Amino acid sequence: MTPPPFARKLVLAAAGVVAFVLTAASPRYGYHRDELYFRMLEPAWGYVDQPPLVPLIAGALGDHLVLMRAPATIAAACSVVLVGLLVRELGGSSRAQAWGAWTYAGTTVCLNFGHVLLTSAFDLVAWPLICLCVVRAELRDRPRWWLVAGVVAGLASYNRLLVALLLVGIALGLLLHGPRRRLLSPHVLGGALVALVLALPNVLYQAGHDWPQLAMGEALAENNASDVRVFMWVLLVVGLGPPMAYVWVRGLVALWRRPDWAPVRFLAPAFVLVVVFTFVSGAQPHYPLFPLIAVFAAGVVVVHPGVHRWRWVWAPLVLVNVWVAAVVSLPVLPVDVVGRTPVPAMNMVIADQVGWPTYVDQVRAVASSVAQEQPVVITSNYGEAGAIDRFASELPVFSGQNAIFDRARPPDSAGTVVMVGFQYAAVRDLFGSCEIVDELDNGVGVDNEEQGAPVAVCRAPVAPWSELWPEFRHLD
Repeated sequence: MTPPPFARKLVLAAAGVVAFVLTAASPRYGYHRDELYFRMLEPAWGYVDQPPLVPLIAGALGDHLVLMRAPATIAAACSVVLVGLLVRELGGSSRAQAWGAWTYAGTTVCLNFGHVLLTSAFDLVAWPLICLCVVRAELRDRPRWWLVAGVVAGLASYNRLLVALLLVGIALGLLLHGPRRRLLSPHVLGGALVALVLALPNVLYQAGHDWPQLAMGEALAENNASDVRVFMWVLLVVGLGPPMAYVWVRGLVALWRRPDWAPVRFLAPAFVLVVVFTFVSGAQPHYPLFPLIAVFAAGVVVVHPGVHRWRWVWAPLVLVNVWVAAVVSLPVLPVDVVGRTPVPAMNMVIADQVGWPTYVDQVRAVASSVAQEQPVVITSNYGEAGAIDRFASELPVFSGQNAIFDRARPPDSAGTVVMVGFQYAAVRDLFGSCEIVDELDNGVGVDNEEQGAPVAVCRAPVAPWSELWPEFRHLD
């Protein structure tokens, strides 16, 4: 099948607008908690909670917020182009490609995950790019694109190992709906082999460290599963926006039914597998949003012929969708106003960018009050630890959460601790005395994970730190 001409100018214009908006938004508010965590990690082949790519980028660029977020901005802009290309490969006209790119550019998925340096930013590129490769391989009868898909998947494993789930879903779709002969073709097998070889260092790291990401997944499920199993469905509706939910549902149905899409029908069960995995595992609710991008592109091809006819309906729906996505996803409201709106409750990515320098000033003041005792700081989570490392590097800081636990433990000589965060209640009995002397307050009324957390001074640990430190460890 020969695809229609590519709407290069209009699609690239949409990508350019996304890049401009995200760059302009980058310096507002401040670091996200995950960004502070990533920049604190030393380069390694892997960590207990993730592969090495994003911490490596954050460590290199983390002292410059706009620069650190530039890779996420580029990823979001590239994902806009990928939507246009997917629409084209599935037979969408130039107008359909442009409409798909511009409507996707104004969604929460694109703006929210493209605004900060999270692992999800690179998923915006990797998952739809793999889908584009296999669609091109099947609909154009160019099986060598399976090899390219393998390269992309192998490289994407350095960002998130979960990309293997998409490959399993594609294989399952081929098994269920065909073309089954592809499963044993040299190109598909070669693509799988390429992916495995490229991902091998990640696999070896996991095997050599007792598969820590399985333990991490179990910890996430234990803490979040019930919420994830509800919120996942909400995200499927609001991630691209309610009007776009209609589009992607039409696309999912068409992938099952359209005869001309029979060679790529496997994309439908691949998406369903990610949804089922997310529901069963209860790990993170946003995983299905990445294969959803390809399903959305299919929906654009189906829906667009009626968009012009019903433009008086679609135009206001798209405009409202863009406006809501921008307000909810980006730091467009003044920081002293956003706490009086529903935005922080709707999007923790926004809430978790507020207050870090203020919190650090409070911790520094407490540490200064007992400076003669040479205190160390122990935080309840990696965001607090990363903020202190960034804004008060003179304070020795430790935390028991995730990979920060493995980074270092307090020296046995540490007799006084400034304990930060809600873990205080669980560890205060490990000291001879503890006294809460302050509570974290960002001063702008944003209710995030730190707001109201205690800051305590604890003295006389009941055992050497080599024995006590495992009591502080937690994965979440």
